[in-house]
Amino acid sequence: MPDTAAKLLGQPLKTPIMVAPMCNSVANTGGGLTERELVTALVSGSHLAGSLGWIGDPADEGLFADAISAVENTGRGVVIIKPRLDHDNIMERFTLAEKAGAVAVGLDIDGAGLLLMKLKGQAVGPKTRDQIAELARATRLPFIVKGIMTVDEAVICAEAGVSAIVVSNHGGRVLDQTPGTAAVLPEIAREVHGKVTVLVDGGVRSGVDALKMLALGAAGVLVGRPLLVGAYGAGAEGVRFLLEKYTAELYAAMILTGCPSLAEISPRILA
Repeated sequence: MPDTAAKLLGQPLKTPIMVAPMCNSVANTGGGLTERELVTALVSGSHLAGSLGWIGDPADEGLFADAISAVENTGRGVVIIKPRLDHDNIMERFTLAEKAGAVAVGLDIDGAGLLLMKLKGQAVGPKTRDQIAELARATRLPFIVKGIMTVDEAVICAEAGVSAIVVSNHGGRVLDQTPGTAAVLPEIAREVHGKVTVLVDGGVRSGVDALKMLALGAAGVLVGRPLLVGAYGAGAEGVRFLLEKYTAELYAAMILTGCPSLAEISPRILA
């Protein structure tokens, strides 16, 4: 029988399907959940499902404490910070994440053009290879760069000492006409195979979708918006339910494509 177990970011997981970093309950749930309720549901629900919850970095600085609290309460999680121009601010957040028990930290470079951050007095922008290397050295945890869409960006991250990258176009919300992540994933994965862990998000809505992303070269996948629905409907149990549903679908798809383990999933199944 297939084994869906994965080891990602140094953590043994029951599934390669994780919760993408999300925040801002007002924008994402219409205020139906408080920020603390939202992030707690996402992180706790993922933990119950044997997965990992990733948290984002809200433009409202006061909400970041809620995200950190969710990680602290479960004892694990991944904290992703906006690419702020103020590196001291980034490093302060890394320290808070470390103290809370986060298993990894990172930067969502796909947020480099977000005007909302600037309007809130927290300017963001792109990072050079040297700046990425500096941030990677600033934490004792695995360091991730999310928002990679080209081979040259992936190579820069590998050379800068990054532990993992997330192939992501920020849910298609920051640049019109951008390619889908599945279109660019194979070339990126081939180029940096064995150098960094390659993860991916974008449009994963079932275990079969997850299987396809793994076949295209990802070691793990992140799911975003559907898990907001789970959190809104049933809190942590709603998130757990959806993650376990997707994992069961992945399990069945692995049976039908002859893949006894995640390592056996390859492009051949896509034919």
